[in-house]
Amino acid sequence: MVETDFYELLQVSREADERTIKSAYRRLAMECHPDRNGGCPDAEAKFKAINEAYDCLKDPQKRAAYDRFGHAGVRNGGAGGFGGAQDFGSFSDIFENIFGEFMNGGHGDPRSNALRGSDLRYDLEIRLEDAYGGRQVELQIDSTVQCRPCGGSGAKAGTAARGCTMCGGRGKVRASQGFFVVERTCPGCRGMGEVIADPCDSCRGEGRVEKRKSLQVNIPPGVDEGTRIRLSGEGEAGVRGGPAGDLYIFIHLARHDIFQRDGTTLFARCPISFTTAALGGSIEVPGLDRQKHEVRIPAGIQSGKQIKVRGAGMPVLNGRGMGDMVIQLEVETPTRLTARQKELLEEFRATETGDECPASKGFFQKLKAAWEGLTDG
Repeated sequence: MVETDFYELLQVSREADERTIKSAYRRLAMECHPDRNGGCPDAEAKFKAINEAYDCLKDPQKRAAYDRFGHAGVRNGGAGGFGGAQDFGSFSDIFENIFGEFMNGGHGDPRSNALRGSDLRYDLEIRLEDAYGGRQVELQIDSTVQCRPCGGSGAKAGTAARGCTMCGGRGKVRASQGFFVVERTCPGCRGMGEVIADPCDSCRGEGRVEKRKSLQVNIPPGVDEGTRIRLSGEGEAGVRGGPAGDLYIFIHLARHDIFQRDGTTLFARCPISFTTAALGGSIEVPGLDRQKHEVRIPAGIQSGKQIKVRGAGMPVLNGRGMGDMVIQLEVETPTRLTARQKELLEEFRATETGDECPASKGFFQKLKAAWEGLTDG
């Protein structure tokens, strides 16, 4: 038996992308559907062949197996591992279909079979200041929305969808597999339970159209890198009036010139003069709250020491309280001294006893002892 190439059936090239294959399938399925051809056996056979080809090529794994091994790669367990898996779906689908029939009595509203829209992801980068105080942003989202001319039904104005003759409006068909009777999605209506003989010109029977929409989103104070915000029902519109998906916004923080963040704690490096480090004093550090926070410097502080300013950090997301701000001091050595400053420093050096810098004195004592040990040996 000579089997027709799947790409030839869908009238696409082997390099065709997913969108091209899907578009070709929709066009051919509409042309060859049995309900539109008066139950012609040839049209029904071609319709089934088109569905089989699309079922294979829409799946990346099945398509790869088909490209490498041909029809043998997707049959007899070649792609699914279980013979006939491409027709009956996964084991979870089988059990869902079997027990689903007992629960609903084998009847249901075709509208309940409408496909839910896909969820969408949007990556949003904001400033640290916006993460601190929160803000409202406007997003432009490329998505699908309900078709206005047909109201999401997919049928041309003045017409309506009718029950699928292949599945009797149930959206599923039965098939025998040994001792088991299982159900699978009806290939005639793709599980919708209805067939549109005269589709809407705007959406071509989908009940939705592509459109860029604008959304106002509130960013709450305290969001962090990777925070996810869910907007229910703002994803893609469902097929033929199905429920819309959700929109997930993932927050990313732009790098800040001064602060680094770890949870609710803010870190900043602050240079101080060596006289302030030696004699002590105070400095003012501006925070993200637009307030100046006074930081007292104890006399004799060393470079790299940290001072904590409580309550000056980031707010707790969806909670109460504030984190802390940690200031790491960096003692700055002057590079441009006046003659008078050099004179004063020389006087200071002349009066040094070594006790002013105990760490330095201890280091040189250890170094001297180590040197003497080497010379004695």
